[in-house]
Amino acid sequence: MKTPNQPIMGHDLLAVERFRDDTRHMAEFSILADCSLGHEGQYLRRFLNEDGYAQVLDAQRQGQIRVYKHAAVIEGHIMPPKPKRRRGK
Repeated sequence: MKTPNQPIMGHDLLAVERFRDDTRHMAEFSILADCSLGHEGQYLRRFLNEDGYAQVLDAQRQGQIRVYKHAAVIEGHIMPPKPKRRRGK
């Protein structure tokens, strides 16, 4: 299995897909087994609409991929995930 330190394939950070009206998610993931998203060993970045992100989550539940990074995309802006708050603080 490859690590997320390998070169990223798929969409570039300034890809046209990022600026589409229906794009809501950016996901970086590693392909663990050949599937509709790619071939085993690839590390990909994709800008996705809601249906595409649901497909990524489904593939992760089936063990075909592992998502390493996710961010919301609003009007082309990548919104970094909020840090998790600790309970009681």
